[in-house]
Amino acid sequence: MAGLFISFEGIDKSGKSTQAKLLVEYLQGRGYDVVATYEPGGTELGREIRGLVLNRKSHAEIHAGAEMFLFAADRAQHVKELIRPALNAGKVVISVRYVDSTLAYQGYGRGLNLQDLNAIQNVATRGLMPDITVWVDVDLQTARKRGWGTGADRIEAEDEAFFHRVRQGYEARCKAEPNRIFRVDGTRPISDVFGDVKKRVANRML
Repeated sequence: MAGLFISFEGIDKSGKSTQAKLLVEYLQGRGYDVVATYEPGGTELGREIRGLVLNRKSHAEIHAGAEMFLFAADRAQHVKELIRPALNAGKVVISVRYVDSTLAYQGYGRGLNLQDLNAIQNVATRGLMPDITVWVDVDLQTARKRGWGTGADRIEAEDEAFFHRVRQGYEARCKAEPNRIFRVDGTRPISDVFGDVKKRVANRML
């Protein structure tokens, strides 16, 4: 593929969406054709799935396995409809969340089998992984100061122990794939965090 695929990961209120937006603007300002997207919800079908999986008002409890398959369905549509065509056209795709979210949240957070998760994600994505993954890492104290837990969706409303496990999942992913995933300290000022992001992405593109 001629394009470049970049994903941003992290727990809620880590600042990943802010950093992704800054990178989109930075690359567009330098003439790159950039597609900005997110999961779940990057396609019309995905928006329907997002409503199902994140809605706190639903009275039906969603089983961890069902939750995982809903996210996989969103991702399969996302890859087929948006990500792969954009990459084939030579564009830069920047997505807030991708496969690592499932492995961190449903694997480490929910305790689902990681081998099974990897196999299902491989089917959903047909093996497509980001060229660069930025893990914006913050502790829960910092996330709380930024509004974590207030007005939260169904997953954001989980307890602290859940998010500790999710953060551990991201750490494990980073150690397992250091050439793809790099950690930035998201507790610092936005401009400092973006400086690290910009440097890493620029090095990869060169």
